[in-house]
Amino acid sequence: MSTETTDVDMANSWPVQYLQDHTVHIAVVLLFVAYPFVYDILVDLFALTAEMVLPEPRTMLTILALGLFAMSFDFISGYTGYLSFGHGAFFGIGAYFVVLGYNGQIPLLPAELPFMMLMLMGALAAALFALVVGLLAFRLSGVYFAMITLGIAEIMYVVSQHWDYLTVDDSDPATGTAAGSPSDVELFEPVIGIPFIDPLNATVHPAFGETTFLGINFGDPVIVTYFAIGSIVLICYFLMQRIIHSPFGRVMIAIRENEQRAKAIGYNVFYYKIGAFMISAFFGAIGGALLIVINGTASPDTTLFFLVTGFALVATIIGGLGTLAGPLFGYIFLEGVEEFLARKASGGGLQPWLQEILPGSVLNASVSGVTVDEGMNAFMTGHGEFYTGIIFVVFVLFVPIGMLGTLRARLGADSVADWATTRIEKFRTESESEAGVEPPASETDPEPESDSD
Repeated sequence: MSTETTDVDMANSWPVQYLQDHTVHIAVVLLFVAYPFVYDILVDLFALTAEMVLPEPRTMLTILALGLFAMSFDFISGYTGYLSFGHGAFFGIGAYFVVLGYNGQIPLLPAELPFMMLMLMGALAAALFALVVGLLAFRLSGVYFAMITLGIAEIMYVVSQHWDYLTVDDSDPATGTAAGSPSDVELFEPVIGIPFIDPLNATVHPAFGETTFLGINFGDPVIVTYFAIGSIVLICYFLMQRIIHSPFGRVMIAIRENEQRAKAIGYNVFYYKIGAFMISAFFGAIGGALLIVINGTASPDTTLFFLVTGFALVATIIGGLGTLAGPLFGYIFLEGVEEFLARKASGGGLQPWLQEILPGSVLNASVSGVTVDEGMNAFMTGHGEFYTGIIFVVFVLFVPIGMLGTLRARLGADSVADWATTRIEKFRTESESEAGVEPPASETDPEPESDSD
């Protein structure tokens, strides 16, 4: 066997092909892995300039949790065409299940179970609830389906504000409940339950050894939680992606494109819709459970309120409906806008940057009795949601397929990963051609015709 043939065989081996097909995914994962360390380096070098444009690592925790929830929303809404306006109900179930389970308020479950166990049980509970809701809601379609899901979520929201079972120590259910005594909320650290990390405690277990390596303190609760949450979100993303690219997912897309035709060729679309709804609820509940990792508390306003689903919808539209990864990038964009217009104490922003670089004479200059500094306070700081609304309207009017959808259209590919794979394959083929390496016969020669009929 010649050396050239061996090189070609290695280039076409499955590990190389797999890495080639997932080049974009690997690059994105590495970018997220490096982010907290790159953030610290850039802030040390550029101070407020870096803080102005980059979300804090703690903000990224929220982005990852809410991004997973938005992806679960896109799973059902973007790939079947059924808008689940009450999707926040599943988010709330995941969050409350972790808190109530940790406090020992769920029958037959002991208190302080490991977080991962509570998270999975909460996700299963949400999936079963989605089955019940789906059996009712999927008998309708369009706006009627959306209104039924929204109505059920609003019923849960109102009930959660007055149901004492959802609290501890006779506190007001409308203000939420904490993992542990309400008096200990401020002591609650970011939480995750994975090997070498105590259940519901972000402190690295001594069995893992030293927490500092090459000068980086991996014992920092934010950093530990960032990687733990990131790992869960990554696994959930690939599971949803695998389902979408399976025969089940193809039927989901067929339902979105033409439900009557899918039904006419023999698919029981009702069962497929129920299954997709349960899967999306499962992953949406995991997103809610991860919120408890960050905040330690669950309240009706942060989990079951209809705007929780509303922000997921906004992130999905901006990122790209029917792209799965798009909602996560949409949330990054939205949170970036929030921090860009925040005060320094809230994570940097444009105003403190301008206050630092502009001379006092400019800041104190008066226009119609209002100084420049007062004008920035009035129109810039703390108005992220106002400008987010404007951005949303702009996207709906001019970028209806979102950032990732537009990028795919510009590249002329079904996905960015497919485009990258095609480019890499083309580059490799050209390199082999210039080197005089002949491709395998299977790639150049047609199959010989069989003598048999």
